[in-house]
Amino acid sequence: MISSSDTALPAPGAATAPGAAAARPRRPRLQPWHWAPYVFVSPFFVLFAVFGVFPMLFSVWMSFHQWDPAEGLSAMHWVGIDNYTYTLHDGEFFKALWNTVWLAVVAALPQQLVALPLAFALHTAFGRWRNAVAGAYFLPFITSSVAISLVFTTIFSRDFGAMNGLLDALHSLPLVGGLFPARHVDWFNESHVRWVVAIVVWWRYTGWITVLYLAALQTVPRELYEAAKIDGAKAVQQFFHITIPMLKPMMFFTVSLNLIGGLQLFEEPFILTGGTGGASRAARTAAMHLYSTAFVDGDFGTASAVAWLLFLFIGVLAFVNGRVFARTGLKEGE
Repeated sequence: MISSSDTALPAPGAATAPGAAAARPRRPRLQPWHWAPYVFVSPFFVLFAVFGVFPMLFSVWMSFHQWDPAEGLSAMHWVGIDNYTYTLHDGEFFKALWNTVWLAVVAALPQQLVALPLAFALHTAFGRWRNAVAGAYFLPFITSSVAISLVFTTIFSRDFGAMNGLLDALHSLPLVGGLFPARHVDWFNESHVRWVVAIVVWWRYTGWITVLYLAALQTVPRELYEAAKIDGAKAVQQFFHITIPMLKPMMFFTVSLNLIGGLQLFEEPFILTGGTGGASRAARTAAMHLYSTAFVDGDFGTASAVAWLLFLFIGVLAFVNGRVFARTGLKEGE
């Protein structure tokens, strides 16, 4: 018979037998396959933090300061919301913002009106030549924007440009010659420069939107078109009753690209106008205003405020765009 004293637990702090420590479960060691994946993906996160997150957060901090970078970080002077207040009362900023909205609408709307019917024609009429033709339309998008802008600067040159040469030839025609100007047009003056920029932007990005629509069209079941043909539907009826409803998600995507890209427009107007925005700064965009404020005026605090105000403006318009497409039945095409 075992007495109660034989089964009593050791008192707190009492020494334990040597074999008791060996009976404890060991803490599992961290094996290489546990931490190796994090090591392999860490370069991305490190680079993203250094070149993405930090500059973004620093620009927020900088927007509340007045700072000349040439004087070092010690020269940063806290001004609160003065940079935002100044920007919201700056007529140059609102003029640049209006020019940006104007170019975004005038250059992007024709892209949608041309790209979707063009993609439908490529999808239905060109057969095995479809990819080659689509590649030709896509070529301007992958061409250097500097080269494109320089070519169009030459085309629209006032004295030796091909466009004025064409107008001279048309002016010399009998009967209809009076419809065309007798003098060379200055395409980069206040009344024409925005149209020139819009033409260049439209020419460059229409092929990209066309390729996106063409890719989406290839996902539409052919049975729908075959059934429509059996029912006697013409090509136009197929386009409006099958193609457009099935492409609503892609339409939302391309309109969002046009909206965001148009409001960030910088390269084409900057190169075409030599960085000035043309006569009376008629083609100076918000991004060009931001660049000039930072790198010409040296006011990086106000430039940061301009960047974040432009970010908020784009975010609001993108949200409105999403709500409009949702109300028009975007999810029905998914």
